This record gives sequence, structure tokens and C-alpha cells, in this order.
Amino acid sequence: MADAAAVTRRGFLGGAALAGAAWAANDRVQTVRGPRPAHELGMTLIHEHILVDFIGAEQARPDRYDAGEVFEAALPHLRDLRARGCSTLVECTPAYLGRDPELLRRLSLASGLHIITNTGYYGANRDKHLPRHAFEESADSLAARWTREWREGIGRSRIRPGFLKIGVDAGPLSDIDRKLVQAAARCHLRTGLRIHAHTGPAAGAMDIIAELRRERVHPKAYVWVHAQNEKDRKFHLEAARAGAWIEFDGVRAQTLDAHADAVMDLHAAGFLDQALISQDSGWYRVGEPGGGKYNGYTFLFDSFVPELRQRGMRESEINTLLVLNPARALTPGVRRA
Repeated sequence: MADAAAVTRRGFLGGAALAGAAWAANDRVQTVRGPRPAHELGMTLIHEHILVDFIGAEQARPDRYDAGEVFEAALPHLRDLRARGCSTLVECTPAYLGRDPELLRRLSLASGLHIITNTGYYGANRDKHLPRHAFEESADSLAARWTREWREGIGRSRIRPGFLKIGVDAGPLSDIDRKLVQAAARCHLRTGLRIHAHTGPAAGAMDIIAELRRERVHPKAYVWVHAQNEKDRKFHLEAARAGAWIEFDGVRAQTLDAHADAVMDLHAAGFLDQALISQDSGWYRVGEPGGGKYNGYTFLFDSFVPELRQRGMRESEINTLLVLNPARALTPGVRRA
């Protein structure tokens, strides 16, 4: 473990070096333990999960699981991650899918990791995880709900979200998915939170970019989540030229070469500073005995980063991918078209 951690940390810039070079002194990112200076986030996994409940919006609720059992299941994996030199985990589970800010705060304190949660609704999986009011309310009303969480905190926890998470089905956008994008755009203009949108293939991504422009939000406010699901990489370049962030997640042994190819192609085209990488790993599955099989978070550091080095990526460039880019993406700031 010690050797793996040493190899992973090699070449990464410290917080002091990043503070003056990358951000203003007042740049803050919301974590479940409160705001932190952006330069203190360190190595960051931008898209992971700790707890997910796929039962559907009408039935998902905290009494369906034992938070203590989830805590015991997740903590060893988070500590393993921290031992690799990672400092921050972005927890992407939305409301009505198992989002539990208080559990995340407990795990953050116990593991030493910064953990970041979200606001927004998930319209993928044929709208199974959308509450009834999402269909009935206007985009402005939904944006107001999410903005209220940003300003006042999530429910009784008072924990504030650090980013917007929405999900859409494969494009073209349905009416409800378009409304979610509109709501996210309007919330962004009020809060500066970046819009991380579960998207997948390019049809949805291009529709989202067009819809954001109609809402007078620059594509720089958009993170194309699961961009690896679009196999034609010309669309990655098209979205990057528009200003969007390109997120390749789902990194694992079976996809290592494909993910490395995608990152290196984006890098070769001059867009490394808009690339994000993560594993979309975890998690405790509500409804399965003991939470089912919990996949850890260390593969990226143990195998993927060494692969990038083998392909010639410099330490400063790996630092851009895993330290600078996530902190920039998570720092709030309104991006108007």
C-alpha cells in the first residue's frame, strides 16, 4: 500500500503551489463539511458513488437501508482511496436515488476525504427516478428548489451541494429532459454551480449544448458525463470546441485501453484542460443483502495513471487531469453565453 501511494503521489503539486497559480483567494468549493478553498481539494475523483437505491422515486427513502451498515461497508474503501493520496471524492448520487448528505458527512470525517454532494434531478432510466412534482412544475419552479438547497442546505442537514447533477435519456431530448436542462441552466445562472449531466451518446450532448445556449448559458457550464459512451470521438472534439467539459468515467480493467486512448486523443487535440476522468465506482446497493458487491475506488491510481505515464503523459499533465481540472470544474462561477 505504501509503495502504491508513493507512486501515485509522484509529481503532484502541493496546495501552496496551486493556490497562487490557479485560483483567486476567495474561490471556494462546497463540501459536506462546509466550504473549502479550491486549491485544497488535491487529487480528486470527479464521479463516484457511495450509496444508490434504484427502486424509483416514489419508494426511495432513508428507512430502506441501515445507515450504520452503509458506513461500515464504505469506510474501508474510502480509507484505501485516501491512502493512495486522493483527497476529494465527488459523490454523484442525486435526490430520489439515495442521496444522503448526513451519511456522507460522517464518512468524510472518518476517512479524511473531502466529499461533495449535489442538487438536481435524474431523468435517465426512463424517468423512473423523477418525483411526481418534476412533471407538474415549471423549469423555473425546479430551478428555485435547487437554488434553495444551494442557499439553505439540503433538508434538515443544512449541508450545501457543490454541483448540479441531472440525468437525461439518450437524445434527442424528451420534453421532461429538456425541462431539466432548462431548470439546471436557470439554477446555474443563480448559483454558478456547474451542470454535470448524465448524457451518454452525442445526440443528447449536442441537444444540451443547444438548449443551454437558448437559456444564455455558455457550454463551459456543462460537464458531459459518460462521454466515453459516444464512440465517435469527433463529437468529443466538437463539444470541447464549444467549451464543454468532457468526462470519461467508468474506468476499469476492461476499459483501460479505450479510456486511455480517449484521454490521449483529447490531449493531442489540445483539450486536456477540459478533460475529467473518474471510475463511476462503488457502491452500497439498497435492497441487496449487505449492499451487494462494493467495488473500490483505487483502480484509477493503481493502473490507469501508470498507463498514462507509459503513454508519455508528463506529471504536470496528470496533475492537470486529476487536480487542476476537477478544482476548476467544481469552483462556482456563472458562465453566460
